[in-house]
Amino acid sequence: MTRIGDLTLAEQLMRTVLGLRRVVRRRVRTEMSGPPLRGAQAELLRVVEEQPGIGVAAAARELHLAGNSVSTLVNQLIDAHMLRREVDPLDRRAARLELTEEARQRLDTWRRARTGVVSGALDALSEEDTRAITDALPALEKLMAILKEQP
Repeated sequence: MTRIGDLTLAEQLMRTVLGLRRVVRRRVRTEMSGPPLRGAQAELLRVVEEQPGIGVAAAARELHLAGNSVSTLVNQLIDAHMLRREVDPLDRRAARLELTEEARQRLDTWRRARTGVVSGALDALSEEDTRAITDALPALEKLMAILKEQP
C-alpha cells in the first residue's frame, strides 16, 4: 500500500478530491440564485441530462440508490419545476424523466460558475503544477472507470 506521509495514497486522494469538491461547491453556491440543490438532486439532474427519457429504476441503478429514494428525489425535483415525468409511449405503465428548461439553465449556470472558479485557481498555479494535473487526468479517469465497474 502506497503511503504519503501518514496517509495511504487512497486516503490522501479522497481527502484531496472531497476537499476540492467542497471548496468549489461553496464558492459556486454564492454565485447561484434560487434554492440550493442537494447533492443527490444535482446528481439525478445530471443523469437525466446525460440520458434523456431515463426511467426511475434505471436512474436508481445509475446512482446506486434505492428506487424509492430516487422516486422521492424525482418528486422533489418535479415540485421544484426541474424535472418532468412523462408517460413512456411504448409502455404506458413506465415513466420517463426529462429536464425542464429551468433545470437546463440552472445546470448551465452551475457549470459556468464551477468552471470559472476552477479556471481562476488553475491560472494561479505554476506551469509545472498545471502540467502535473493535466498529466494525472487520464489515470484518474481510469480509476473512476474501475470504481464504476466494481459492485
